[in-house]
Amino acid sequence: MPYLLRVELPDVPGSLGRLASAIGEAGGDIEAIEIVEKSQGMAVDDVLLETAPGAMPDSIVSACTELEGVRVIWISRYAAGGNLFMDLEAVEALTEEPEEAIDRLVEVIPQTFRADWAELVHRADGVVSRSESAPDLPFVEIERAIRLDLDDDPDTVAAGARVDGNTIVVMARRGGPDFLDSELARLGHLASLAASIARP
Repeated sequence: MPYLLRVELPDVPGSLGRLASAIGEAGGDIEAIEIVEKSQGMAVDDVLLETAPGAMPDSIVSACTELEGVRVIWISRYAAGGNLFMDLEAVEALTEEPEEAIDRLVEVIPQTFRADWAELVHRADGVVSRSESAPDLPFVEIERAIRLDLDDDPDTVAAGARVDGNTIVVMARRGGPDFLDSELARLGHLASLAASIARP
């Protein structure tokens, strides 16, 4: 079964190798790793892994936390399948049909950010495009990418970014993990890029 593990570890040589060994010894097979954020001698990585038959995610978490300086931020089943969708792949998807770039945000954001859903909200028209299971959210003024509170769903973390003066894009994860500052910056850049690509 695929899982997505978000882990904080020291940004020093050998640290990732020790983490990979611990995951392997606990019954996890690493499929992909993406560096999410680096700051002050620490790195936050997303690790996509498969578990061996009988292996439990708790044992993988325990093996990771036994390593000095390692902290598991979050682990969850990952239904999106066996690949992490990188930012460059998202940009490529947006540029395939430039006139559809803004609408394509709803397709690429959940994969790129490991979010459960995304939606576009227009100032006058409301929700104009959304992923399956996305709620009907109102338009809010956003000048830069920020974390959002969903009053009706306190267990879901959300973030939004301005696409243009009348449209925002919102993404969310049920149960976490919280969106990091680096993810907010990436969301803002991707939204701005989609608007630029779509502009005739």
